[in-house]
Amino acid sequence: MTKQEIIEKVNTLLIEEFEIEQSLLSPQAQLKQDLEIDSLDFVDIVVLIEREFGFKPQPAELKTVKTLAELYDYIEKRLS
Repeated sequence: MTKQEIIEKVNTLLIEEFEIEQSLLSPQAQLKQDLEIDSLDFVDIVVLIEREFGFKPQPAELKTVKTLAELYDYIEKRLS
């Protein structure tokens, strides 16, 4: 899976599952501040990543993810 495919899939999930406006989905967007993703949403994100990408993210690893770019990079690293 290419980086662009990861970005498109993650953005689609955020739009469909969390009703986030596409205009807010820039790589620099802060997950908590800009996208208003709270701790309960992170639980949902773990489930979505597991379902869509085939691996279970470790909560300790996701705690270091602050921006969308970091989320894309994390998924790409885990898939390679």
